Amino acid sequence: MTHILVAGGGIGGLAAALGQARSGHRVTVLEGRPRFAEIGAGIQLAPNAFHALAALGVRDAVAGRADFIDELRFMDGMSGEQVTAMPLTGGYRARFGNPYAVVHRADLHRALLDGCRDAGVELIGGQRVTGYEQSGGHVTVSTAAGERFRAEVLLGADGLRSAVREQLVGDGPPRISGHTIYRSVIPMSEVPEELRTRSVTLWAGPSRHFVHYPIGGGDYLNLAATRDDGADTEITGAPATRDHVLSEFAGLDDSARRLLELGRDWRVWVLCDRDPVETWVDGRVALAGDAAHPMLQYAAQGACMALEDAVTLGTVLRCDPADVPQRLEKYNGVRRERTARTTLTARWMGSELYHPARGRAAARNTLLAGHSVDDLHDVVSWLHGATDFSTL
Repeated sequence: MTHILVAGGGIGGLAAALGQARSGHRVTVLEGRPRFAEIGAGIQLAPNAFHALAALGVRDAVAGRADFIDELRFMDGMSGEQVTAMPLTGGYRARFGNPYAVVHRADLHRALLDGCRDAGVELIGGQRVTGYEQSGGHVTVSTAAGERFRAEVLLGADGLRSAVREQLVGDGPPRISGHTIYRSVIPMSEVPEELRTRSVTLWAGPSRHFVHYPIGGGDYLNLAATRDDGADTEITGAPATRDHVLSEFAGLDDSARRLLELGRDWRVWVLCDRDPVETWVDGRVALAGDAAHPMLQYAAQGACMALEDAVTLGTVLRCDPADVPQRLEKYNGVRRERTARTTLTARWMGSELYHPARGRAAARNTLLAGHSVDDLHDVVSWLHGATDFSTL
């Protein structure tokens, strides 16, 4: 049995811990906050996420808290016309082997946390990892609380501003995207009947877009509105006034505007990611999730990629402790290209699909409208399809 330390108790860290516990290892998770909890609102889970959740043994727990989506709708946010829609039932589920769903981040986190507890994972709060040392087949980590922990492996899943990444990669602060997102969750009972759908609906406009979908068993509507405004300073969850949000999205179609006007208790973030790098591995230390490949939300794959990382790590580390460094290199090689492609695709989608104006927007609409349902499924097949974890 190998003892594995995981830095970070968010979605990526708990998934990584659960993957290792299910492979028979002793696992300790070190979380910087006193309690293991998740903030935020809705999160989208494509079929590839459900394949990973099944491998982690928590698919049913997550599915029981999820809202299954019938279609992805792409709307012209200025004219109000539907540009295209991708059905997510029938042929989509048959092709990709699982549904497409949305879930509250806290519900996904809770399912993983319960899974870790059931699997005997040691969960220690108030221990933010600040660095590590390696010697004699072991890794020793230091924490901000002045404690030291020793194991044979360290998995850095400590997020966008990962201390483990800073030591391993040393690429400085994350890249500020220049995009600002405003988020709100409202009771579905406040939404007019004619505006309720079982879809993820995106309204695309010049330098802005607005997404909404049901969460919480359909009891709530998740609102996320993004401006490509050149923001150059990080903001994380600061409050925003209703008047400010509405002023930032002037000109959107009446239906989109009616939903925006329902939002309250808005919170604002400035979106960040990082450029892909060649390696996330240093001997017995590896990165996972946002610590390895933070990405913008436009491909809706950040959590999905973290879950895939967890299953991959759980598979490759079914080995003798002496073989850990080589097996982590295997993990790096398997995951690098896929996550880099996803990161760059997310950036491209934000620029070329969600935010064009005038002639570029018209060309985008013509392109998307010309795709059949099968064409649309072909476009996402590399991303939404299952990963075969059994051959690693």
